[in-house]
Amino acid sequence: MIKIKRVLGILTAAVMLMAAFGGCSAKPAQDSANRLDAIIARGYLEVVTEPYFAPNEFIDPSKSGNDSYVGSDIELARYIADDLGVELRVIPLEFSAVLAGVTEGKYDMAISALAYTPAREEAMNLSKGYHFPKGSLGHGLLIREDDIGKITGPESVSDLVVVAQSGSLQELFVNQQIPEYKEFKRVSATTDGFLMVQENKADVCVTNKKTAQLYIDANTNCGLIIVEDFTFAEDESTQGTRIGMPLGEDELTARINKIIDEVIESGIYDEWYEEYSEYASSLGL
Repeated sequence: MIKIKRVLGILTAAVMLMAAFGGCSAKPAQDSANRLDAIIARGYLEVVTEPYFAPNEFIDPSKSGNDSYVGSDIELARYIADDLGVELRVIPLEFSAVLAGVTEGKYDMAISALAYTPAREEAMNLSKGYHFPKGSLGHGLLIREDDIGKITGPESVSDLVVVAQSGSLQELFVNQQIPEYKEFKRVSATTDGFLMVQENKADVCVTNKKTAQLYIDANTNCGLIIVEDFTFAEDESTQGTRIGMPLGEDELTARINKIIDEVIESGIYDEWYEEYSEYASSLGL
């Protein structure tokens, strides 16, 4: 399974490079004073995502082109495009490039399991939260099974190597809630962090527990486990998955928030999330 994932990762990296450097045209910052009107006028919506975070966004290798990007967030992107009456164009990038692309106004929005952080609020417009998982497991520590009992929480990693996704909420937890560590490594995708721990290149991965459990369930011999009886403290302001849009695009943000209200009221996003949780497991993700 790991070998297959590595091959897929290489192929996907090539696709992502093409997207970033010509495969999908990255435009300069929006000239129009109103991006919402510009999207409708041009007839397509560009959504940037980091497709390595099942079940929100991931790749189905049996499909091609835009159709290969699947997940609950991708369904939301399609719903938004349909509501606006335009074509959806999904652009895959590494997570740090996702954030930069929206901050710099190159793309219309980021739908990529974004959480609230104060830095993001200053750099981009953030939508209302659209997903509040019922019975959420929160965020914790993924370790090797051999380290059960040795690693019990942030206070026990002072001489260990910690890894987390760059630019993520998990990175914020490392900076604010882990008092000391030997080294902090940043990766572009959460699954890269899992593999680093699995391959003894890091000792602890700070992660969303549900995502980690999906990985463990799909890779039963991976030798990884989530630390029991520990969850990072989360402020209410960090709750809920958001959509990121270029700073100052208030008309677009208002329209997206209206769509989110409809999605929440109907409960359809929760249905997508459960559907794609099973879908991702069937692909071994």
